[in-house]
Amino acid sequence: MRRLRVKGIVFSGKREGSRFIGLPWVKRQIVEKLGFTPFPGTLNIRLTKEESRLKDSLEDAEAIEISPAKGFGRGRCFKAIIMRRLRCAVVIPEIPGYPEDVVEVTAAANLRKKLRLKDGDCLEIDVLLE
Repeated sequence: MRRLRVKGIVFSGKREGSRFIGLPWVKRQIVEKLGFTPFPGTLNIRLTKEESRLKDSLEDAEAIEISPAKGFGRGRCFKAIIMRRLRCAVVIPEIPGYPEDVVEVTAAANLRKKLRLKDGDCLEIDVLLE
């Protein structure tokens, strides 16, 4: 298994991740496909300029698909480890106009509280590629 280490900056989002993660069909697929019950929210990460090519690097990588219900966009997930210690998943929403330099991270815990993160904090994520 390869690891792709990326760096980014924590920032507050629009709270749309919590609505999405809270949908029963999304939650069920995360439990089935990623092996954990997600905290109802995501941690928003703005990739550094050097790391903004992450999405290009993952374009051909095998993703875990979150298949949408009618009227919703698809999401691609990758198992990951945040701050070298906590299992999580990087979520890349496939929504037109979604910023290229932003990824969302979901985990079983509230990542902000668990890792004592605040807006502007820099962190590392190891994306696990098979």
